[in-house]
Amino acid sequence: MNIAQINGLTPDLSYTPEIADEMAPLYDKVKDVIPPVEWPVFAPLIRAINQLKVERHAIILAHNYQTPEIFHGVADVVGDSLQLAREAAKADADIIVQCGVHFMAETAKLLNPDKTVLIPDTGAGCSLAESVTPADIRDLRCQYPGVPVVTYINTSAAVKAECDICCTSSNAVKIVESLGTERVILVPDEFLARNVNAQTEVDVIAFSGRCEVHERFTVQELRDYRAGHDGLKIIAHPECPPEVLDEADFAGSTAGMIKWVQDHQPQKVMMVTECSMSDNVAVENPNVEFIRPCNLCPHMKKITLQNILEALLYNRHEVHIDPTIAAPARRAVERMIDLGR
Repeated sequence: MNIAQINGLTPDLSYTPEIADEMAPLYDKVKDVIPPVEWPVFAPLIRAINQLKVERHAIILAHNYQTPEIFHGVADVVGDSLQLAREAAKADADIIVQCGVHFMAETAKLLNPDKTVLIPDTGAGCSLAESVTPADIRDLRCQYPGVPVVTYINTSAAVKAECDICCTSSNAVKIVESLGTERVILVPDEFLARNVNAQTEVDVIAFSGRCEVHERFTVQELRDYRAGHDGLKIIAHPECPPEVLDEADFAGSTAGMIKWVQDHQPQKVMMVTECSMSDNVAVENPNVEFIRPCNLCPHMKKITLQNILEALLYNRHEVHIDPTIAAPARRAVERMIDLGR
């Protein structure tokens, strides 16, 4: 299906005075994080996407690492992996467009098997998700008989299907302790597992996966930023190395980091995570100065306004999951969501 079949028109993406006036309130909101030279390109795309998703009864989910024109311009639901999973489970839409990486789109499909789930770019993968395979999980079960396996939600559906329950960075400690065992395997993020292990009496067995964005942060980098910015508060994501979290003033999931900024309103803050998140949070916290260490996720940046529009126009890149994988993978995700209720 294309837009011509929907309303007899093709999208006009020219930046007219009328569009400039219509989109002015949105640009006033994001003007500090989107350069004026880019707005004439973004504004017509945002307008076309927002019109089309209404016509197609579609909902757009956007992760906190999406760029501001997506996060603030077209998203209906924004958040971290847990928030997006919860919203996907109750989405009132025929079509779900996942603006994030592929495992997130798979999760949305697991929880909405009868809905059309689209990902604007199938190349939006994840170094962490790709670090572990179903065979790795089977090997771990042989190595540690009877020990339950928790998978970080940043994994493929095929890996989830081999595990007992999912977790996110915001609920990992709760999930690990909920199993009532002395030992738990947590895959694939080595640093998340080590950081969880430091917060619980449960013996957490780690795997060797890492996020290519978060593993690059170092203690010396944080100390250099502190030296250059008086009064700087540093908040970090649990996928960072443990010594980086020790150096930070706060550690938490992306949702936890956002709440910390909203609650504390520091004069200066540095968010030790993917750098687009600082732009998105800055829009809602104009009195806070954000110091930005710019570590980009190349996979998240594959999602653009242009390919979101094309996904909606042509039902491009629909997500499908083998039913034999989907059923056990869905159980792992739903167990996590149920524990949060």
